[in-house]
Amino acid sequence: MARKIIQRFVPSPDWVKKQRSLRVLGSWLHEPTIWHLTRQSVANAVFIGVFVAFIPVPLQMIIAAFIAIILRANMPISVVLVWISNPLTIAPIFYLAFKVGAAVIEVPADSFDFELSWQWIGHELGSIWQPFLLGCLLCGTFFGLLASTMVRWLWRRHTIKRWHERRLRREARK
Repeated sequence: MARKIIQRFVPSPDWVKKQRSLRVLGSWLHEPTIWHLTRQSVANAVFIGVFVAFIPVPLQMIIAAFIAIILRANMPISVVLVWISNPLTIAPIFYLAFKVGAAVIEVPADSFDFELSWQWIGHELGSIWQPFLLGCLLCGTFFGLLASTMVRWLWRRHTIKRWHERRLRREARK
């Protein structure tokens, strides 16, 4: 049942293979292990997708796909989850990452006034890049582990429920 639910939302191998941005992966897209839906591969894919969503670089989908292939995780799930950081959510995600990083290295996070201009970025980048990148790494790791743990727990809970239902059906037949 969990696989059926996931398969409804995960793009098909053919759809993924047709994406121009993922053609760089070439024959690796034909590796069967990156398409399997097991508890391990899905949980790893969720971690990869959430972690990479917090990395402030372009081409996050390709990075997530490469990591999924290397770690034998479900590649479509890891690529889709990268879109957690989209044009609507990127500002709050990166603001949270900056705040977390600033708190960890004890930099006053309110010491600058934000202004959307190249001049501001050039002037302030020197003082904000360390807390920002550290926060991205910490938030990506934390939320990735949290999401991965939730997937493992929900999958196990669903499996145990199915075992109990089967046992009850068998006992009812006797």
